[in-house]
Amino acid sequence: MKHSKRYQNLQSNIDKSKIYNLDEALELVKKNASAKFDEAVEVHIKLGIDSKKSDQQVRSSVVLPYGTGKKKRVIAFVNAEKVKDAEKAGADLIGTEELISKIKKEGQCDFDVAIAVPEMMKKLAPIAKILGPKGLMPSPKSGTVTENVSKAVKELKGGKIEFRSDKFGNIHLSIGKVSFEFEKLKENFKSLLNALKEAKPEGIKGNFIKGVTISSTMGLGVRVKV
Repeated sequence: MKHSKRYQNLQSNIDKSKIYNLDEALELVKKNASAKFDEAVEVHIKLGIDSKKSDQQVRSSVVLPYGTGKKKRVIAFVNAEKVKDAEKAGADLIGTEELISKIKKEGQCDFDVAIAVPEMMKKLAPIAKILGPKGLMPSPKSGTVTENVSKAVKELKGGKIEFRSDKFGNIHLSIGKVSFEFEKLKENFKSLLNALKEAKPEGIKGNFIKGVTISSTMGLGVRVKV
């Protein structure tokens, strides 16, 4: 298979047999980002879990100190008592029963993340099959089912992201943009890694984090020591 000159140039800058320290890896990712847009800095993590076992699924969240560089539209499914709290905290949409009916009818979701107070979860049942596959269903594990609506909305708008293992036991997510200052990307990465370690299932034996790779959206992966 013949690769483009751009690909060959990127490949020549990275030693595939080497596992770089975090500083070196981030420098390479920033240096090799050559797209005309501000590429995301992506982290890909291979976990030592059996993804077929329910008790080994990994799902949690982390507040990245410097956010991801992407603005999130947050919907808050709340009762009447919490509407003002959600609005003051900056929620983009308020999930009333009328809006739930609209989502059920149209099957469309004009938001990036959803939170809900516990008593609203039963009312979300009719649209669970719409929200679930899109990763939008609120969950206690990710902190998106809570009575503290104000705190949840502010954290999500300020850089909180959810992560979960896929069917292959991997985690993929963005920790910022290539244009971010080096130290900001570094702190975001460290925060993610700490949160991931805290989310380690109790039954896991051996290496929990088997490998970490960092890349830009259009760049090549750089393996990182953890």
